[in-house]
Amino acid sequence: MKVLQFPLIKITFGFILGIVCSYYWDISPTTNYFGLLISLPLFFLFYYLKKNNDTKTLLFGIIIHFVAFFIGGITLIINTDSYNQNNYTHCDIAFNAPQEINLLVREKLKSTKTNERYVALIQTINGIEYSGKIILNIEKDSQHKALTVGQYVKVNEQLYKNREPNNPNQFDYGAYLNKKQLYAQLYSHTNQIVLGREPKKDLWFYTEQLRTTITSNLEKNNFSKKELNIAVALLMGQKQEIDPDIMQDYQYAGAIHILSVSGLHVGYLMLFLTFILSPIPNTKKGTFIKLAATLFTLIAFAIIAGLSPSVLRSVVMFSFVAIGYQLRRSVNVYHTLLVSALLLLLFQPYFLFDVGFQLSYLALFFILWFHPLIEQLFAPKTKIVKYSWTLLSISIAAQIGTLPLSIYYFHQFPGLFFVTNLVVAPLLTFIMIIGIIVLFLASIDLAFTFLTVPLEIGIYSLNNVIHFVASFEQFLIKDIPFNTFLLLTSYSIIITAILYLKKPTFTKLISVLSFILILQIGQLYNKFTLQNEQEWIVLNSKKNSIILERNGTTATVFTNDELNKKDYSSTIVRSYLLANFSTLSSKKSLSNMMYYKNKSILIIDSTSVYASQLKPDIVVLTNSPKLNFDRVLKNLHPKQVIADATNYKSLQKQWEASCKKQKIPFHATAEKGFFKIN
Repeated sequence: MKVLQFPLIKITFGFILGIVCSYYWDISPTTNYFGLLISLPLFFLFYYLKKNNDTKTLLFGIIIHFVAFFIGGITLIINTDSYNQNNYTHCDIAFNAPQEINLLVREKLKSTKTNERYVALIQTINGIEYSGKIILNIEKDSQHKALTVGQYVKVNEQLYKNREPNNPNQFDYGAYLNKKQLYAQLYSHTNQIVLGREPKKDLWFYTEQLRTTITSNLEKNNFSKKELNIAVALLMGQKQEIDPDIMQDYQYAGAIHILSVSGLHVGYLMLFLTFILSPIPNTKKGTFIKLAATLFTLIAFAIIAGLSPSVLRSVVMFSFVAIGYQLRRSVNVYHTLLVSALLLLLFQPYFLFDVGFQLSYLALFFILWFHPLIEQLFAPKTKIVKYSWTLLSISIAAQIGTLPLSIYYFHQFPGLFFVTNLVVAPLLTFIMIIGIIVLFLASIDLAFTFLTVPLEIGIYSLNNVIHFVASFEQFLIKDIPFNTFLLLTSYSIIITAILYLKKPTFTKLISVLSFILILQIGQLYNKFTLQNEQEWIVLNSKKNSIILERNGTTATVFTNDELNKKDYSSTIVRSYLLANFSTLSSKKSLSNMMYYKNKSILIIDSTSVYASQLKPDIVVLTNSPKLNFDRVLKNLHPKQVIADATNYKSLQKQWEASCKKQKIPFHATAEKGFFKIN
């Protein structure tokens, strides 16, 4: 049976479409419930008619899609915390002034330079029960210990909703948090929080305790800190303590995926379990023991790894494979993927918006579907060459399948990915086998040197290989502009091309060429549209004043400060250029006067110097100039006043009040975001 003809694929498509439409189009709960109420009776009616008349098959299939669509929408609604009336988002007072809030620490996040960060569950607000997840930010203090999972915390603070991006085409961190149902953040200091006496000893508490035990036992065995952080990421999915430079090396080498516990790691675990349990006879009792041991180990591994989306997906999928294998039933790998995806999305539909979830499923699907075709291109005779070719062909299949989505999210392509996978795979195999044994022993307070030393050496070698590959930065293609249209058309070309290669026909060839033509026409239209666009933008940046002027596909940045590669200011400029398929033609110093489309723009900086005889259309205030602003407005009579984020907030409030008196529009980028003139 062809992959796309599986009935389950059609149901899954309808279900996923229901989730996506309900989220992005904000389809109301009433609409979804009413749709299901109408479509379910029609489903049973057409099912009955189909049994007696085959001509009803098409209508029956359409009804199934509608049922799956509305079930997907309802599943999203049921699992959306903000629809719950007890959710803290319905407590308006908590967002307006400090309140007494009781929290339960659920998860430790990667800290920033100034704050320790946690995911916390709200318990009560002013003594009233509320629910929901937030991000808790505690200012770093060397005299106080970090909070632990399961710890109760009481604070008297205000909640802050996730903000929208303050700059054009900037990564929407607020939307990212909303998809994880983290609708607000809370900021506090260590000396302003009250800790509960007894922690809540639930699954999350014991999981964290187990991870802490494993880590501390390895530290006692003189495990190098740098290698230990990688081991914790590889084996337990905890990446919080990895050095940023090492993370960058893995990213540049195209190996960042191995630091997130996923199907690759669970696959190694399955092979290891199969080897260990092989002496058990294949009797009815023996089969049950092997299946129970496999499922128990997979579940335990998922808990230790923090129950992340990628871990859950992999464990659920391989659990289905294990059940089918032990029961000696043929396992259809495509059905396994679909059932695992449906099961996960039924319990947590927001996994669908997780980048790791999307990339993992695409990689696995293309490995299963496209890899056999690639492997047939070359038939090596020696075992070493055959093994290398298998690794390379798997890597190519996965890379082709995830390439458009990777570029869409990260705007870069590691050219040496095949070298990385060829060298890393044998090392990773060794590390995972030794690591799983060490993980188990360390969890019961055992850590043998003859095992930990080889693991440490293996990780040290892995880091060096990754660093060596990443050092060839010329093979890393960066800043690739890519939008939704390119994403969809690229996948259309890839899928139709693979279908053609599997079974060439004239119709399939026409489909491939048609999508290529659509891609080219779209690019030409995009280029024509951009060439006729002009924009003048005051960006929101606290460190330095930045004004950006774009004419077609070229842009000029005006600033008096250096834009460093790792600086936030450089990031916001880069995001804008990528989204608008533009290049930075020049960088100039800010002058006191600028002109754009017959508009005169006066920029007043910290020198507070300006020509009183000017009559500018726009006044831009930067770097907190000290001046009598009421007099400035009377002298200049501007039509618009803009204050960027380099100014003190107290001054901005005074300026806003002055503008309000004289009925002049005032725009503070720190509050309202960037200011743009088309």
